[in-house]
Amino acid sequence: MIMKKLNALTVVALAAIFVTAPLSGLAEEKKAEKAKPYPLEKCIVSDEKLGADASMKPYVFTHEGQEIKLCCKSCLKDFNKDPKKYAKKIADAEAAKAKAKK
Repeated sequence: MIMKKLNALTVVALAAIFVTAPLSGLAEEKKAEKAKPYPLEKCIVSDEKLGADASMKPYVFTHEGQEIKLCCKSCLKDFNKDPKKYAKKIADAEAAKAKAKK
């Protein structure tokens, strides 16, 4: 009798995992979709123009809902040392663009 209950619980638990697993993937996709676009044409770490060298593809990722583009993945180490510093650069750039539109 105990084995039947354990088997039933196992089936229910596995079913719940199979049902909820795809939903968690959708939530992650929506977060990525909602990322604010990167407002600069340069790497915020090195100040190099993105895509200036055709052999180097920008490294793109999302940090706290903001799309970030770096000239290369090696800049990520510096970004991670002080992300607030670089987030401020983005905020300042967005403020400057908004001011220019007025």
